Amino acid sequence: MWRMVAVFLLGGVLGTGFGVALGFLAFPYVFPPPAAMDQLTEADAETLVATGTFIHANPADPIHFGSGGVEVYESVVFLQNDFKVGPGPDFHVYLVPSAEVRASGDVKDMMFVDLGKLRAFEGSQRYEIPAGVNLKDYPSVVIWCQQFGVLISPADLAFES
Repeated sequence: MWRMVAVFLLGGVLGTGFGVALGFLAFPYVFPPPAAMDQLTEADAETLVATGTFIHANPADPIHFGSGGVEVYESVVFLQNDFKVGPGPDFHVYLVPSAEVRASGDVKDMMFVDLGKLRAFEGSQRYEIPAGVNLKDYPSVVIWCQQFGVLISPADLAFES
């Protein structure tokens, strides 16, 4: 009898733990944040350094995708109104010192610049670039999942003349 009660309680505890963990992973898919609508200030938009477009790096992966434009100014990275990525946990915006990033391994051992946590899965967003960063050394902007160490979407930058 006690054995049945112990197995029942253990199953309840493990089932509850699994359900909570599944809930944390599913939350961004079920309740995504609203689209962002950041704007550039006149001071930010003074000098355009580079532009790019986010791509679906691995078409065989239906979960990790992105699209839309990105503009890099002297002190700001601006994700344009058409920006969109598939939802997930703990996404960050990185400047990466490698061109044509197409796989997670292209980013993992790099000295990237973390511009901050992605605030929304779609819409315009503005991220400050830390002082002293030489933008010519960073030919890619990527959306990266820190929790799982996975590339979500890269954007190759074309520098202005």
